[in-house]
Amino acid sequence: MQTVDPRAAGFDPGKLARIDAHFRAYVDDGRLPGFDVVVMRGESVAWRARHGWAHVERREPLREDSIYRIYSMTKPITSVALMMLVEEGRVRLTETVGTYLPSFAAPRVYLDGGVLTPRTAEAREPMRVWHLLSHTAGLTYGFHYATPVDEIYRRAGFDFGAKITDDLAGLCDRYAALPLLHEPGASWNYSVATDVVGRIVEVVSGRSLDEFFRERIFGPLGMRDTSFGVDDARQDRLASLYTGYLRTPATFAEAMDRGARRRPPYWSGGGGLTSTVEDYVSFMRMLVRRGALGPQGGRLLSRATVDLMTANHLPGGVDIGSWGHTYGWPDYEGMGFGLGFSVQTGLGAGHTYTPAGMYGWGGMASTAFWIDPAHEVSAAFFTQLIPSTTWPIREELRALVYGALAD
Repeated sequence: MQTVDPRAAGFDPGKLARIDAHFRAYVDDGRLPGFDVVVMRGESVAWRARHGWAHVERREPLREDSIYRIYSMTKPITSVALMMLVEEGRVRLTETVGTYLPSFAAPRVYLDGGVLTPRTAEAREPMRVWHLLSHTAGLTYGFHYATPVDEIYRRAGFDFGAKITDDLAGLCDRYAALPLLHEPGASWNYSVATDVVGRIVEVVSGRSLDEFFRERIFGPLGMRDTSFGVDDARQDRLASLYTGYLRTPATFAEAMDRGARRRPPYWSGGGGLTSTVEDYVSFMRMLVRRGALGPQGGRLLSRATVDLMTANHLPGGVDIGSWGHTYGWPDYEGMGFGLGFSVQTGLGAGHTYTPAGMYGWGGMASTAFWIDPAHEVSAAFFTQLIPSTTWPIREELRALVYGALAD
């Protein structure tokens, strides 16, 4: 990956070097297996640093083209896919989800009661497409372990590492049969909603999500190594997955690791992709250009659509910390949500510099990216450590990047 002189990009190179030193310490004392970090100014890469191991036990170093499980960093890609169909007039954000997926036509909301005999009521408000994109639909994840609805999901087989044999159509029908955590549009809750978005893409486009991604997004952006699962020819490039402290991969991490090494039973728009640093930077550059492919011309999205996606869609401009289900996660202070991206509304968690309008998201294995249009600063961090809250990587990276700005 070609880089520019950090000084020409407005950075102090000596201070950018702190990023490498800081996270090298994480690797050397066993907190991370390895990392690959990129800092951009505009479309140009001003800094890239890589250190550590793709496979700790075998002492195999990370490569420039190592493949990572990006998990929920899949969500922005799926959201872009849907918005491409919105631009074509084939999907309306205010249309009910049931219009495209009939199993969601009459959702029911959890009221009270036990997980075996929950009391529910028909939703008073319809679930709309924009609710899915903004995580306000009332869906949830079983791994939250916070509400009876989460446990209902787990008992239905939806938990970390659970074996799922459904295709995406069958999976979404099963989600539709479970009670909602809250009325659509009444709160924010991180959820399986983006998997449902992926199914809408399939139904409307007449293509599998895998095909749509390859033909409409990965091909135009040159993302050659981004896919659902890793084929045999690239197995040696897939970094191993770890959990907690890294002395030995846990059984859970081993099961999750194997999941990326084969063709999945369904295309998870919420968390199923594997990718490389170079590929994901190509996706970020498209967003930095507000939808444009590059000097060669052409667009994935219009500028207006990117602006719409990266605006805060929570009612009244509130942040998740004051309006959503946060489960004690401090990151949601000062963070709103758009159509597929978190959107910073002001001073963020940890009181690090998080300017209004900064947007991005992260993945379960501690990967993350952000784009700050006001200062034309972007960054991406790749590693393979579950959960993403093990260390305050994202907060520290923001402090290091903005501390290196010289202009």
